[in-house]
Amino acid sequence: MNNNRRRNFRQRQQKNNFRRRNGSLGSTNGSSFSNGNLNFNRNGSMTNPHNVEKTMQKFQQLAKDAQSSGDPVLVENYLQHADHYSRRLAELNDRNKDNVNTNQNNKPVETESKDTTKDQNK
Repeated sequence: MNNNRRRNFRQRQQKNNFRRRNGSLGSTNGSSFSNGNLNFNRNGSMTNPHNVEKTMQKFQQLAKDAQSSGDPVLVENYLQHADHYSRRLAELNDRNKDNVNTNQNNKPVETESKDTTKDQNK
């Protein structure tokens, strides 16, 4: 047997029965960059103000727990996270308020023509 000869191994076939992070088998848009944060939206959408508020309260509670255990660095870390989510919540609330105002401005204004005709007939 010739030990100097390289052996050609058969490549494994790709298993297609598992989920991909980006939801497709191949990227056809020319971008093969894969960011691990793509899975973030599926696990808890941060576009829902209720979810953001709960996350903010969670970090505030973690900060209180760290304060009681006497870890000032961890307290500051959790408070910074809570501050981030409070700013995110304010941003979402402003956006929702703007959407409500825009929707109200786009609705047709109903005139009360029935009432005016009654008044004119009297």
